[in-house]
This record gives sequence, structure tokens and C-alpha cells, in this order.
Amino acid sequence: MNWIELKEKSEIKKLLENFGYFHDGCLKEMHMWTDTYVEEKLNMNAPGELDTNVKLLFQRQFKNPSVIELWFEGVAEIHILPTPENFTSILFEAIILKKNDTYYWSDDIDFDPNQIEYHTSWISAKKLRWRERNDWMGKQNRYGTSE
Repeated sequence: MNWIELKEKSEIKKLLENFGYFHDGCLKEMHMWTDTYVEEKLNMNAPGELDTNVKLLFQRQFKNPSVIELWFEGVAEIHILPTPENFTSILFEAIILKKNDTYYWSDDIDFDPNQIEYHTSWISAKKLRWRERNDWMGKQNRYGTSE
């Protein structure tokens, strides 16, 4: 499956409409990595730009698509809250926004990047791609083992 880069607000709107604004969905998995690493000779490779990437895997109770991945590149901030005890992890609505060349995803449909609140989950990045992964339904982890 090929990644589709979101560039225009119309593309974001189309994705949100096709995925039902994440209604009756869940954040199944998250994978984060950076371009910083230590070489075999113990030299540090540390880029001077935003080098954090995050993939989020979402599933929902509707078809076409049932599963999508979002890939955030050049992550500036991330704030993902675990679900508290005695609450459900079901997403009722979520939003993707593009503002000032920054992409945002939040589990709060009324999310405003100018008034960030820390009782919601959200992420911001310089690039955002997505792809369907309808073959990834179910409990199995896709970004690593659960051991």
C-alpha cells in the first residue's frame, strides 16, 4: 500500500469524511522513532532538525476503510493520553488540521492549536501521510511484539 501525502485542506477533509472522522474507532498502536543514532564506532549522528517520526494505527467499526495508518514526520509535539481506568478507549470524533504549515491530529473535534489543552490527545508535525491497511484488523500488534 502506497503512502498518500496530505498537502491541501481539501485532501484532509476527504480523508476525514472517508474515515468518518474516526467515529467508533480506536487508536490501536503507536510507533515512534528518530533519525538520531549511535554508529558502530560510537559516533553520534544527531540531525539538527525535527527528526522524530510517529505512526499511529487506527481501526474502526465501519468498512472502506476500516484501518488506516497516519505517519507524522518532523514531529514538533506529541501528547497522547492513556485511557483512565473505568473509561472506554473508543474515539467518538477526531480531527486533522493544517495550520501554518503544521499538521495536527487530535481526539477532540474542537481542538484549537492556538489554545492547546492537555486533557486531550494530540500530535503536531511538519508532514503527514496516510494509507489504508484494511488487512490489519484485529488484536494482533503490527508495530512490534507484545512480549
